Amino acid sequence: MAEVTVKQFAEVVGTPVDRLLAQLAEAGIALDDPNAAISDEQKMQLLTHLRHSHGEGGTGEPRKITLKRRSVSELKLTGSQGRAKTVSIEVRKKRTYVKRSAVLEEESKRRAEEEAVREAELAKQREEEERQASVRAEKQALEEAERRRKQDEEAKEKAEQEALARAEAERRKAEADARREAEEEDRRMRAAAPRKGAAPAVEDKHTKYGRTELHVAHAGAGRRQKKSGKSRTAVNVQLEARHGFEKPVAPQVREVAIPETITVGELAQRMAVKATEVIKVMMNMGAMATINQVIDQDTAAIVVDEMGHKAKLLKENALEEQVLQVAHEGEEITRAPVVTIVGHVDHGKTSLLDYIRRSRVAAREAGGITQHIGAYHVETAKGVITFLDTPGHAAFTAMRARGANVADIVVLVVAADDGVMPQTVEAIQHARAANVPIVVAITKIDKPEADQERVRSELSQHEIIPEEWGGENIFVPVSAKSGEGVDKLLDSILVQAEVLELKAVATGPASGFVLESSLEKGRGSVATVLVQRGLLKTGDILLAGQEFGRVRAMFDEDGKRVEEAGPSMPALVLGLSGTPNAGDEAVVVPDERKAREVALYRQGKIRDVKLARQQAAKLDDVFQQMQEDAQKSLNLLIKSDVQGSAEALRDALTQLSTDEIKVKVIASSVGGITESDINLAMASKAVIIGFNVRADSGARRLISESGVDVRYYSVIYEAIDDVKKAISGLLSPELREQIVGLAEVRDVFRSSKLGAIAGCLVIEGSVKRNLPIRVLRDNVVIFEGQLESLRRFKDDVSEVRAGTECGIGVKDYNDVRPGDQIECYERVEVARAI
Repeated sequence: MAEVTVKQFAEVVGTPVDRLLAQLAEAGIALDDPNAAISDEQKMQLLTHLRHSHGEGGTGEPRKITLKRRSVSELKLTGSQGRAKTVSIEVRKKRTYVKRSAVLEEESKRRAEEEAVREAELAKQREEEERQASVRAEKQALEEAERRRKQDEEAKEKAEQEALARAEAERRKAEADARREAEEEDRRMRAAAPRKGAAPAVEDKHTKYGRTELHVAHAGAGRRQKKSGKSRTAVNVQLEARHGFEKPVAPQVREVAIPETITVGELAQRMAVKATEVIKVMMNMGAMATINQVIDQDTAAIVVDEMGHKAKLLKENALEEQVLQVAHEGEEITRAPVVTIVGHVDHGKTSLLDYIRRSRVAAREAGGITQHIGAYHVETAKGVITFLDTPGHAAFTAMRARGANVADIVVLVVAADDGVMPQTVEAIQHARAANVPIVVAITKIDKPEADQERVRSELSQHEIIPEEWGGENIFVPVSAKSGEGVDKLLDSILVQAEVLELKAVATGPASGFVLESSLEKGRGSVATVLVQRGLLKTGDILLAGQEFGRVRAMFDEDGKRVEEAGPSMPALVLGLSGTPNAGDEAVVVPDERKAREVALYRQGKIRDVKLARQQAAKLDDVFQQMQEDAQKSLNLLIKSDVQGSAEALRDALTQLSTDEIKVKVIASSVGGITESDINLAMASKAVIIGFNVRADSGARRLISESGVDVRYYSVIYEAIDDVKKAISGLLSPELREQIVGLAEVRDVFRSSKLGAIAGCLVIEGSVKRNLPIRVLRDNVVIFEGQLESLRRFKDDVSEVRAGTECGIGVKDYNDVRPGDQIECYERVEVARAI
C-alpha cells in the first residue's frame, strides 16, 4: 500500500494542515512535518482521540448536537419611480440539542451538593442545640449553687440572731442581779449610817460580775428619812475601763478629683469637711466666697493643697468619657440594614416607601412632601429592613445629612420624567461623605414622558455608573403606583447588606442616635431613637445630648407599645427631661446621678459658649451701631412641632439676609405658642412663625390686644417664599390664610353610613361648609382637608355661628377625638406689611 503523507491526508479529510498537526500532537502522535508519512495505526489512534474528545467514553456519542439551517427567499419592492426591485433575504437558524443523560448527571451532582450543604447545616444546628443545652445546664447549676448559698446565709443569720438574743437575755439577767446586790448594799449602809455633819462616805465596791461601782452616801440620810418620810436616793456611777472612740493616729489625706469648675459646697463634700472650713481657708487666702459660688480648677487645687489633700485635675471631658464607656460584650449577630431614602422633592420617595409599608404616608404630609425624618421598621418577605424617609426640600440639608450618617445603604430616588435635580446632587454628596453604598431607584417609569436612559446619563456625570455600564451602582426601575420593580429593589438592598456583613451586639446597654424630637401635651418630651448597638428597654437610664431620663414607655412607628428595641430598630421614647437635638448620641448609662451630671455639664458648656458669644457681640456693638442707620433687620421667632423642622427653618431663613436687610432668629423652640412667646416678640419687635403649631387661648387673647404678627405655615417653602417677598419689598396683595371659625369637639358619634360624626360647639367665628378645615390636637395640626357634612340637628346647613352646636363630618378622616378643635379658614387677599 502506498504511503500517505500528512499533507495528503489533510486534503482528503478537508482540514488545514496546521490543525491536523495540532490534533496529532494532542493524540500523542509525534508528527510535525507535513511531508511525513502517516500509517493506518496512527490514523486509528487519531480517530479514537477525536471520539473521546467529542463524545462520551469511547462510543463517540456527542453530549450536544448543533443544527444549522439556512433559507433564502426573495422580496419584491416598488421604488419611488415605480420600478420593481427584487431583494434576496437569507435567514439562518441555529439550534443546539443537549443530551438528556448529561442534564441528568448535572442535576444529580447539584442535588448531591445541596444534600451536603443541608447535612452541614443540620450538623451546625445540632451543635448549636448542644451548646445551648450546656449553657442552660451551667445556668441551672449556678442558680442551684446561688440558692444553696442563700439558704446557708439565711441559716447563719438566723443562728447569729439566736446567739444575740441569748446574749441579750444573759445581759438583762446580770443587770437584774446587780440591781439586787446594790439594793442589799444600800440597806447595809443605811443601817451603819454616821451621825449628822459627817462627810459622805465614798467607797468602791466590786460586784461578782467584775464591775466597779462608786457609791455615794450622804451623812444624816437616815435622820432626814425619819423626818421627811421619803426614801433616800443612792447614786451609782458605773466606771468603764475603756471608751469606744479612738482618735486617729494621723490625719487622713484624700485624693480629690477637681473638674473644670466646681462649687465651694461640692469641694467641701469631696474633702469630707464642712463648707465653713473651706470658706475660712479661702478668706485667709484673700478670696471671699459663698457656699454656692463656682470657682475654677486652679483655685480649687490651691484650696485642696492648703487643706492637706492631694488634688487630681480632671480633663474637660473626663466625666463624659467615664459615663459613655459602654462595654458591648457578647456575640455579634446579623442585624437589619438601615436604609435612607434620599432624593429631590416630589420624586416619589414617600410614595415608594408607602407602597412597601402598605400604608398612606404621603397623604398625611402637608403639601404632599415629607418634612420630618420618618423611621419605619418594615418586615418584608426577603428580610427585615429599617427605612429612613428624609425630606427632599433644600432647607432640610442638615436632616438629610443626619439620615445619611446613620444609614448603611442609601437609596437615591430619581424621577424618570424629571432627571437629576439640585437636591439629587446634594444627596449624592451626603452619601459620599458618609461613605455608604448607593442604590439608584428610577421612579415614575409608567409615565409617558419617562426617560430612563436620560437618568443614567445624567447620573454618570456625577460618577454614579450603572452595573450595566461597568460601574458599581445598582439601578432598579420602579413604579410606586403599580409596584413594578419593588421586589427587585428589596432584593438589591438585601444583597448589598449581605456584602457589607452588618453585625452588632444585641445585648447589654444600648447606644444609638436621636433622629427627631418633639414636645407633646400629656406625653412630655418625645424622641425618636435609632438603636445601633445593644438592647434598649423600658426603665433604662438614657442620656441623649443635654437631656437625660428614665425610659417610661416606648412605641414603634405604628404607635404600638414595645418593651425593648434591638439594633437597627427605631423607637419613640418617652421620659426624657427635655427635647434633645436631632443628631445627638443616645447612650444607656447605669447611674442616673452620673447621667444628670453629664447633662448638666453639657448644658453648662453651651451656656458658656452663648455667654462668650454675647460678650463678643458686645465688643462689636460699636461697629454695629455705625451700620444701624444703613441696615435694617427683620426679627423672627420660630415655633415648630419638632426639633428638626425648627432647625431647618432657622437655617433657611437666616440665609435670606442681604446687605440691606438682616434676618435675625431671636429664638426657636418646639411646642405651641404661649404668652411668654408673645411677650418676647413684643419686646424684640419680632414676627412669630408658627410651623404646624397654634397659639393657646391665653396667647390668642394677648395677640389680639398687642397686635403681634403671627403667621401659621404647614409647608416650609411657603414660609421661605413669604420672607423672601417681604425682604424684596414685594408687598402687593396676595392670598393669605385667615381663620374664619373654631369649633371644639365635645363628643364623637359613630354611624354605619356616615362614619365618625363630631358633635361640636362653635366657640369662635363661624364654620362654613364650603371652606377648608384643619383638625388640631393640643394646638398641633394633625389633619388638613374638607368638610363632608355640616348639620344642625337633622338639617344640612351651610354655616354655623359661634355659640351654636352642630354635627361635623370630616372627609377622609375618622380619628376625631373629644377635645380636638376644628379650624375653618379661608384664603383672602390682604395687604402685607412688616
